[in-house]
Amino acid sequence: MKYTEEHEWLMEEGELIVVGITEYAAEQLGDVVFVELPEEGTEVSKDDEVVVIESVKAASDILSPLDGEIVEVNSALTDNPGKVNEDPMGDAWFFKIKPSDLSPMEDYMDEAAYKDFIGD
Repeated sequence: MKYTEEHEWLMEEGELIVVGITEYAAEQLGDVVFVELPEEGTEVSKDDEVVVIESVKAASDILSPLDGEIVEVNSALTDNPGKVNEDPMGDAWFFKIKPSDLSPMEDYMDEAAYKDFIGD
């Protein structure tokens, strides 16, 4: 697993990358009440705003960590946005992207570096 400075986690699943937010991010957001997901088949560039999350505290955007195509979204979050708080590192993933280039993955933090980043 890799982590971004925007508190996203990235997990390789074959040729796809699964993207979600960390427990730390979910705790900072508070109770999530709305999730807007991208359309499957959407071409995105690194740092494009892809997902909108609204919580009782704030609205936040999830950025694409890589260039590529969104090939699957977790539509269960549309009906149950609170799942983001319940299982942010598991069932509450947001989307799967088929990257056009995997090399940027090397620039992201591993778990130890991420824990240092958040002061854990």
